[in-house]
Amino acid sequence: MATICTLRKHRCHFLANFPDLMYNIHVLNTEVTNPMKQAILVVDMLNDFVTGALKCDRGLAIVPQTAKLLDGARKAGIPVIFCNDAHLKGIDHELKLWGDHAIAGTKGAEVIPELHLSDIDYVVPKRRYSGFFHTDLDLLLRELGVDTVIMTGLHAHMCVRHTSADAYQLGYELIVAKDATDSFTKEDYEIGIKYLHDVYGAEITDVDTLLASWEK
Repeated sequence: MATICTLRKHRCHFLANFPDLMYNIHVLNTEVTNPMKQAILVVDMLNDFVTGALKCDRGLAIVPQTAKLLDGARKAGIPVIFCNDAHLKGIDHELKLWGDHAIAGTKGAEVIPELHLSDIDYVVPKRRYSGFFHTDLDLLLRELGVDTVIMTGLHAHMCVRHTSADAYQLGYELIVAKDATDSFTKEDYEIGIKYLHDVYGAEITDVDTLLASWEK
């Protein structure tokens, strides 16, 4: 009987202090939560998209600002992740719509030289519009502790949009560098940017604003 009473006594003591214990656990979890961390996603800035099979003059025009952004990100310790088409010739569904482009292992599937792909950058090959579809992009971002992705590249109304859609569905915050992304036409670009803002709540900003924010 004494043992039972002792156990009851300890149980009552535990329950009486349970709110304090839960508070301490909550404080501990809050203290170890990672702060917001950004990463740059560079979508399809490849030879075939800029100067090759799917040449885009508007894509060529954003190269200087994109290069400026990536250089600044590397200096600030922000991960740069290239989401690159790497298609299988004669197999991939997209090739039926767009013809052969960015075939894995070809020069057309390489990042344009002006963006200076670095050993510290990451490359995620993809076979569909979205950088997340059947790739390890989500796993990479989570292991890097990233919760906010900065979208750049081609095209605002297609691959950038589809990658943004998956990022949003997976819980990432979205920022779009409007002068480091574009589309075949001005109309496609404007439709794409508006959609990203209105549907996914993306913050629309520019390269210089982002660079300034990293210097604070």
